[in-house]
Amino acid sequence: MPTGRPSLKELNAFNSNTLCESLGIEFTELSDDYIKAKMPVDHRTVQPFRILHGGASVALAETLGSVGALMTVGSEKIVVGVEINANHLKSVSEGFVHGTARPVRVGNTVQVWNIKIVDDHENLVCVSRLTVLVKEK
Repeated sequence: MPTGRPSLKELNAFNSNTLCESLGIEFTELSDDYIKAKMPVDHRTVQPFRILHGGASVALAETLGSVGALMTVGSEKIVVGVEINANHLKSVSEGFVHGTARPVRVGNTVQVWNIKIVDDHENLVCVSRLTVLVKEK
C-alpha cells in the first residue's frame, strides 16, 4: 500500500493479482471519512441463478473495510479481518453494485467499519459490518 493517502490509481494498482482484480472490484472515491468501490454483476460474481452471489457482496464489503482501515494506520502496521457479517436485502442480476465503507471506531488495536452496498438505482442490496485487528508487520 502506498504511504500517505493513496490516489485511486494507486489503490487500484495495489489490488493487482488479487481477488479484487478477479472480481472486477474498482475503487471509485476516497474521502476523509469513507471509501467507495464498485463491482460488476457478471459471470464472475453471480451464483447459478444468475443473481449476485452473497459471497461476492461480502468480498466487496471486506475489501472496502480493510482498505479503509489500512489507510488509517502507519506503514509499520497491517490490518486483518477478524469478523464480518452481512445482511443480503435485495437481489441484483445486472449492472454494478456500489459499496461505501465508513468507520464506526478507529482504534489502535481494533477497528469497526459499516459497509452499505447499493445497485445502480441506489436500492440497498446489502449491509455489512467488519471488525479488523491492527497488528505490527
